Amino acid sequence: MKKSIQNIVLLLSIAVFSVSCEAQIKNAKKETVKISGNCEMCEETIEKAGNLKKIASVDWDKDTKVAAISYDETKTNKEEILKRIALAGYDSPLFLAPEDAYKDLPECCQYKRQFKQEVVKTTAEETAHNHDNHSDSKEVKQEKNQLANVFQNYFQLKDALVNSDGNKASGISKELSTALSQVKMELLDNEVHMVWMKVNTDLNEDAAHIADTKDIKHQRDHFITLSKNIYALMKTGKLSEPIYYQFCPMANDGKGANWLSKENAVKNPYYGSMMLTCGKTVETLK
Repeated sequence: MKKSIQNIVLLLSIAVFSVSCEAQIKNAKKETVKISGNCEMCEETIEKAGNLKKIASVDWDKDTKVAAISYDETKTNKEEILKRIALAGYDSPLFLAPEDAYKDLPECCQYKRQFKQEVVKTTAEETAHNHDNHSDSKEVKQEKNQLANVFQNYFQLKDALVNSDGNKASGISKELSTALSQVKMELLDNEVHMVWMKVNTDLNEDAAHIADTKDIKHQRDHFITLSKNIYALMKTGKLSEPIYYQFCPMANDGKGANWLSKENAVKNPYYGSMMLTCGKTVETLK
C-alpha cells in the first residue's frame, strides 16, 4: 500500500513537472516521434540535446522509444529538434545520426539502427518495383538524383550574378528555394544525408535572401555562404561531370570568396564584367 502511494505521488510529480515545463513554452505545439535508444543514459542525452529553455521540451520513454515533443512553433520546429538529437547520436525516421556520433555513444547506448535499415530497404524495394514499371521510371530517376535540381539552379544563379542581373538572380533563387523544399532526405545516401542536416537551414536562408531582393551586392553577399554549403554537398555526392571550385581573393572585402562552376575558365560572379577573370580554380570535384 505504501509503495503504491509512493508510485502515485511520483507520477503526479512528473505530470506536474511536465505541465510546468510546457507552460513556459508559448504557442506550444505537441507531437510524438520514435527515437532509437536503449537506457536511462540515452534518455538523458536525447532530452538534453532536444530541450531548449522556453522553446522546446522533449520527454523520451526508454520502453516505448517514443518522445513527446512540445515546442514554440514560432521559434523552432520538429525537424530542428530531431536534427540536434541526431547529431548527439540518436536516429529518428527523419534524421540519421552521423556514424562517428553513433560510435561515440557508450557501448550500452549503441542501439540497433533500425531506421537506417528501413530507409535502405524501402528505397531498394521502391527501386525494384519501379524498374518493372516503365511508367514510374521518371520518378525513380528523380529519387536517385535528389540534389540535381538544387545544383542546376545554383549554376544558373551563378551565371546571373556573372551577368550582374539582379532581377534574374532573384527569380532563379525562388526556383532554388522550391528545389530545396522538394529534396527527400530519406532518399539521400547516408554521407550526403549527414551533410544535408548541417547545411539545409542555411541554404534555405541564403536562397530566400537572394530571392527577396534585386540588390546585386546583397545577393552576392549571400552567394558566398550559399556556395560554401553547396560545395559541402557536392564533395560528398556523386557527380556526373567535373565541377570546378574557384576562388577570388578580392571578393568579400578582400577576405576572398569561392564559387562552383561547370567551366574551368574563370567567370567571376562577385564582380561580373568589372573583373570577370579575377580568380583561379583551386579544386576539381569529380
